[in-house]
Amino acid sequence: MFLNGASVGFDTVNNKAVFIDQTLLPTEYREISTDNYEEIYDAIKFLKVRGAPAIGVFTAISLAVLMNKSKNHTYESLFTELKDYCKKLILCRPTAINLKWAAEEMIKIAEESNAENFKTNLTNQALKMIEDDIAICRKIGEYGAELLKNSNSILTHCNAGRLATVKYGTALAPVYVSKENGHNIKVFADETRPLLQGARLTAFELCDADIDTTVICDNMASFIMKNRLVDAVLVGCDRVALNGDTANKIGTSGLAILAKHYNIPFYVCMPFSTFDENIKTGDNIEIEMRDGNEIGEMWYEKLMIPKNAKTLNPAFDVTDHSLITAFITEKGVIKPIEIKEYI
Repeated sequence: MFLNGASVGFDTVNNKAVFIDQTLLPTEYREISTDNYEEIYDAIKFLKVRGAPAIGVFTAISLAVLMNKSKNHTYESLFTELKDYCKKLILCRPTAINLKWAAEEMIKIAEESNAENFKTNLTNQALKMIEDDIAICRKIGEYGAELLKNSNSILTHCNAGRLATVKYGTALAPVYVSKENGHNIKVFADETRPLLQGARLTAFELCDADIDTTVICDNMASFIMKNRLVDAVLVGCDRVALNGDTANKIGTSGLAILAKHYNIPFYVCMPFSTFDENIKTGDNIEIEMRDGNEIGEMWYEKLMIPKNAKTLNPAFDVTDHSLITAFITEKGVIKPIEIKEYI
């Protein structure tokens, strides 16, 4: 059902960025192709494309598409146009480091180019990033599958699977690789209020892959852990500070605290591109604040909170490194205190 087994793609024949509109799932599946900047910006801003790795790769694809249709011819004018697109896209989702990382990678390629090969080099870089993301997530899955070889079930939050990357996912990659190896792991998926990424997206893709899936409300996690219904918690992330503090979908830090209390391993699955070398601790991570209508209006026919009630809608929270058992990365399983050795 997925776009050639992926969540985003690059139609090089027609020069289009291709993506699955995740806001329509699970009731409607729609693939969208575009070379329009406004549509690309909206796709990222309004979560049609979401998940840190997918956002990063989609950003690279989109930049290549936009520059391929550029009417500028000189190197200076092309480079100025590229930087302008990068600046605007980076601002639309400030917490996810992969967006900024991808934009900066494309700028590096542009700096090494000239007017003649400018567009070709950007296209090749975007295609490389697609393949790299698939390979990285596969490695995360292999390392994670080894950790889970004696596990029967896991709990996850938000969506860090195929829909959040090009393919395989991060937090769900160990589940998919385990299944390929003949080991079926049951997944409990938090619904993940207010945008319901767990209920709509994680459950959708896991059921599509014929994996045993149970959706629970976010406030049921303590019950699940106390009754030993899961062997581990696996989550993705959007940015990691040098000390290991980790920003992920709102609600993650609460799960980490519960896992610590119940002595259940808490793993963060992520590619190394998610580490931010410029941020020392989680206190320095900017948290995206979203519109309050996501809380009381988005999924309801009628307003579900009083009109004069205020809302607070942070998209992410920061999990302290002391609550994280280990990071599962493409370079191996790494303790928070070991991060600096790998950067």
